[in-house]
Amino acid sequence: MGRGGEGGEGGPGHACGCLLHIQDHLLFLFQQQQLQQLSQHASPPHPSSMQPPSLSGASSTSGLPALSGTLVAQLATKEDRAAQDGENTEHTPSRSVSSSPAESLQDEERTGLKRKREEKELPGHSDSDGDKSDYNLVVDEDPPSEPGSPGHSPRLARSHRELPGSPAASGCGQPKEQSPVAFEPHPHLRASTLSSSLSTIPGGKHAYSFHVSADGQMQPVPFPPDALMGSGIPRHARQLHTLTHGEVVCAVTISNSTRHVYTGGKGCVKVWDVGQPGTKTAVAQLDCLNRDNYIRSCKLLPDGRSLIVGGEASTLSIWDLAAPTPRIKAELTSSAPACYALAISPDAKVCFSCCSDGNIVVWDLQNQTLVRQFQGHTDGASCIDISNDGTKLWTGGLDNTVRCWDLREGRQLQQHDFSSQIFSLGYCPMGEWLAVGMESSNVEILHVSKPDKYQLHLHESCVLSLKFASCGMWFVSTGKDNLLNAWRAPYGASIFQSKESSSVLSCDISVNDKFIVTGSGDKKATVYEVVY
Repeated sequence: MGRGGEGGEGGPGHACGCLLHIQDHLLFLFQQQQLQQLSQHASPPHPSSMQPPSLSGASSTSGLPALSGTLVAQLATKEDRAAQDGENTEHTPSRSVSSSPAESLQDEERTGLKRKREEKELPGHSDSDGDKSDYNLVVDEDPPSEPGSPGHSPRLARSHRELPGSPAASGCGQPKEQSPVAFEPHPHLRASTLSSSLSTIPGGKHAYSFHVSADGQMQPVPFPPDALMGSGIPRHARQLHTLTHGEVVCAVTISNSTRHVYTGGKGCVKVWDVGQPGTKTAVAQLDCLNRDNYIRSCKLLPDGRSLIVGGEASTLSIWDLAAPTPRIKAELTSSAPACYALAISPDAKVCFSCCSDGNIVVWDLQNQTLVRQFQGHTDGASCIDISNDGTKLWTGGLDNTVRCWDLREGRQLQQHDFSSQIFSLGYCPMGEWLAVGMESSNVEILHVSKPDKYQLHLHESCVLSLKFASCGMWFVSTGKDNLLNAWRAPYGASIFQSKESSSVLSCDISVNDKFIVTGSGDKKATVYEVVY
């Protein structure tokens, strides 16, 4: 029989078309309702006081990202960056485009982008920065958390001359409700925003991990029986310490000895001795940058005797921690107004700085000189990681790209294009896989030499930080949705999940994989013990 009658009136094609029309109409009504709620409740940032009003009312729009002034400005300049891309003649041996393979997923992605454009025009969204200077990158702090009122991550405002924004500045959607810190060894599988044809697995549960093949086919991942078993896989985590920093904690790191934790906030890094139980007070304070500028990254050298600090300033500071009183022993100054992320080479001879102008600056730590710049990102370089052998560097940017650099030859090897800004990434110590945290709330796990990947859908808002365990068998991600998620690498089985009281901006895992540290928008850091 011919196929001509299948689309006729009353046939299966007609019924399918009607169903799609009804679904589209219901989706439109749902989005309109969310937009109405957002326009009624969302409050604009308050750069002058840096204490925005509580968005507890806006929390009812849990699934709807509320862009900050910074990201609104970034979206408004997409055309400018596209023009810059056209002028960029850099040779790129490998380039891939990451997008949702199924047409229904592409439609939802376009709907999401349209939704963000509509939000930009809503009352209550403002990019006015008052009388700030062109180079004054300002973080809006969280007010103290109140019961039932979610905290907010810092937001970064900028002048109308458009300095690149910080990934931690995103005003992504707030969760609908708060719950106390809790751990779920096997959290209930949540519904994702994917079409119903892809969002279920045998047994009727909602899928959250999907394999995307080389030809673009997306399928729910059937986890192996030992996905959450084995000597290197955690069972859950237990909260050990709360470190009351007093400012939004944008950066954290833990020493190799696991005795000391370093928390970066406004104008300083605080040092905490977590080797003993009991209430914690900082044992030292390292005053860095200007008093009102935020630390964005701090990294210890492997011997634990030096700490490198970067943030909303053109200067990196190197601290001598072995001195009787910690002191600055060197400063490294570049032309970029801010540093968003740092990485140290395995031999501790080189430091890499992700700059707000998109450049990756390479510093010789022994001679304290700038030796190279990797140029390619057309907006701020937001995150970075280095391979264990020290030969490759991975960077993510606010230009929606992830790039791989050959450190021996000083050139770009790969570029992966996304439809969302990149806020965090981590390279698996075992090689082959790269985890990427997106503004869109997805975590994507890319194979570094093959076109297939995994896509994970448990975060409800932008993914602000990400870190692999040293064993390479699992990693954690944190987000604007107040969540700390632990995942099995590479396919993303959920190991455990923690709900904090505010946005979780930063994280680190100890070198022995026994402790996790997070920094949050409610001005504290949290130390967890990983239980196996």
